[in-house]
Amino acid sequence: MSVNELNPEQLVTDLKRVVRDSEELLQASAGTVGEKADGVRKRLAETLAGAKASYRRFEEGAMDGAKAADHVIREHPYHSVAVAFGVGLLVGVLLMRK
Repeated sequence: MSVNELNPEQLVTDLKRVVRDSEELLQASAGTVGEKADGVRKRLAETLAGAKASYRRFEEGAMDGAKAADHVIREHPYHSVAVAFGVGLLVGVLLMRK
């Protein structure tokens, strides 16, 4: 699957998996000693914190976008249907030309 084929749900699922696996790795490596291991754990913890923050921002943005789209559709239902029909028609015409 290429990057262009990822949908938002898959991105969220993958990000959650990375966070969970990273937390497990941090816990599993807690007994490892040495400066290098400590440095790696520290960098991983910082990266994990950044990934969690990015996930929260992405999730909030997605929710805001969904709420805004819902509001527009509820305010202008006939316009929304017309736009969806027009986009569908355009995509259909473009696909039939190939």
